Amino acid sequence: MKILVLGGSYFLGKTFVRLAAECNEIYVLNRGNQPLYEENVIEYVMDRHDIEAISGISEKDFDVVVDFCGYNAGDIKLIFDNLKASFSQYVFVSTCDVYRRGSGKLLDENAPFEERYFGGPAGDYISGKVALEKELKECCMEKNTAYTSIRPAFIYGPDNYAPRESMYFNWIVNAGQIIHPYDATGHFQMAFVLDVAKAILLVCGNKAAYNRAYNICDSEFMTYESFADLMEEVLNMQFERLEMSVEDVVARNIMLPFPLTKEEAESYDGTAIKELGFSYTPIEQGMAVTADYYMS
Repeated sequence: MKILVLGGSYFLGKTFVRLAAECNEIYVLNRGNQPLYEENVIEYVMDRHDIEAISGISEKDFDVVVDFCGYNAGDIKLIFDNLKASFSQYVFVSTCDVYRRGSGKLLDENAPFEERYFGGPAGDYISGKVALEKELKECCMEKNTAYTSIRPAFIYGPDNYAPRESMYFNWIVNAGQIIHPYDATGHFQMAFVLDVAKAILLVCGNKAAYNRAYNICDSEFMTYESFADLMEEVLNMQFERLEMSVEDVVARNIMLPFPLTKEEAESYDGTAIKELGFSYTPIEQGMAVTADYYMS
């Protein structure tokens, strides 16, 4: 396939590009802040909001557009309106955060979207992704193009720039201890970055995935307790758990990476993607790979 990637120079995008380039023609459009320098990958250095530059990409027709960097309303419509090259499918990398919070139910791909605005960067992120999910369907229907939405939960793995597992690795290696909210009731689900990249590649050009969305998350529910146990296992290092109540964590404004209470936590159904023959990497295996990468 000929795949045009929007973004693609960081973490998940980079992982996808390297995987997809093994058997496909990959064209990457980004601002060039972190060049890929990958064999068999052609890079267009431009901003996705530069209409003149986008309009200039006309020498190729693509099978699929994969969008890693759509965050604000209008981002997808701009591509449809100004990219002169043709394409048959638009794959949008969204997030499980688009679902309405607080239902207490296991959320599958048909769950209602969050319509409330929570303010701040997190609120902007959620509202932007929800707007783009709607824009995706509208643009594809208007242009008679297939769409697929990929909605990962917490992504982990090598090169992760979000302070999740790396926060723990740093604490353990540099201080020999972690902050452990002993009375936390929250839970969370995770997705190995290579799994998410494989899921995206799996839906590319796959008619069974046309006009569908897929949650990408392991079915195992992690807690702060089980996550600390996992860190001991994959790092094979003993460390102190600095016990602290959730109330103290909040009062001291300590930013921990996962939901602290069950009221903050959501549960997602990530099984639909398995209909396409997909399987998840066990979190012990994926985190061991991540730990080896960090330690090296």
